Amino acid sequence: MKVRHITILCLTSMLLLQAARAQETVNAIAAPKIPLPPEEVSATVTRFSYIVYGDSRGRRDGEALQYEHSLVVDGMLAAIKRLENSDYPVRFVMQSGDAVVNGGDPRQWNVSFVSLINRLTTEGGVPYFLAPGNHDVTSAQNLNSRQRQQGLRNFLDAMAQLIPPDDAPRRLKGYPTYAFGYGNTFVVALDSNIAGDATQYDWVKAQLDGLDRRRYVNVVAMFHHPVFPSGPHGAATIEPPTAVLRSRYMPLFRTHHVKLLLAGHDHLFEHWVERYMDDSGRHRMDLVVTAGGGAPLYAYEGEPDLTQYLRANQATRVQLEHLVKPGKAGENPYHFVIVRVDGDRINLEVVGVDWGSGFRPYRSNTVDLRDPS
Repeated sequence: MKVRHITILCLTSMLLLQAARAQETVNAIAAPKIPLPPEEVSATVTRFSYIVYGDSRGRRDGEALQYEHSLVVDGMLAAIKRLENSDYPVRFVMQSGDAVVNGGDPRQWNVSFVSLINRLTTEGGVPYFLAPGNHDVTSAQNLNSRQRQQGLRNFLDAMAQLIPPDDAPRRLKGYPTYAFGYGNTFVVALDSNIAGDATQYDWVKAQLDGLDRRRYVNVVAMFHHPVFPSGPHGAATIEPPTAVLRSRYMPLFRTHHVKLLLAGHDHLFEHWVERYMDDSGRHRMDLVVTAGGGAPLYAYEGEPDLTQYLRANQATRVQLEHLVKPGKAGENPYHFVIVRVDGDRINLEVVGVDWGSGFRPYRSNTVDLRDPS
């Protein structure tokens, strides 16, 4: 009887805990001390920096602050301080998804993630932009999937003071899909978990179709799934979002001469360059995976099979270069990337943290995103 009584008490406690967590809501990340100005106000800005990283989910989400992520945040705050009075101050931070292990659990956001990002928006003073990863909103490919809804609600609660409101021109209503412009740079953040969603695709296309390219010389897209992954989520595997990104979004990005694609999902650093031709000449698009934000680190698994992709895009003479391959196990550190904008020129600085402070993926830790004239 005593054992049965203890068992009933334990089950009751578990049910009460689950009920309490079900009623918990995600705290909104604090608004930045220095928000981005309205697009028209920054129209003349041509020099600045921004920071990109991804995959911050931790091993003890819901129980403790994300420790490895905190090391990355420390490094980003130091970079913001270092560049504060330079010609290239950091104006915002972007994260390509997988904030927490289980985005449907409000406690994981509140205990492990939100307070760290508050340091960036208050101490660092900068806006923070997050794209949804599969751990945030699940891998469900249908926007209205029941398993997706709680994670989506939590994501939107966390980002309520950071992304455009639901009825804004730069936000797709009902979606975690949005865009913003600063200076000469335009960014669109989309949900690659639902890459096949026609409504999202049409909205992204309309945003790009309507851009003033005399102003926005640098167009950037951010999403979670890489287009050409060579880690555990790639190599011989082609996940459904990746397949759709290749078939639908890459032709769209080429049409609009998007310069830079930023992704995560594979917890490592890698860099591809796609070169192509159209009626206006030869162009370059850089695809960067930066996912060393705190999640367990991955390693190189092998080259993806791109035979079909290259065959399908022969008309634009697509050529691919794997500029930086990921390392073996133990060679891919926690890191973030500083993107420096100088007119139509873009430069990357990869900053390793903790044991990875000497990370030099280009034989140095910087690279210009341009081909010789």
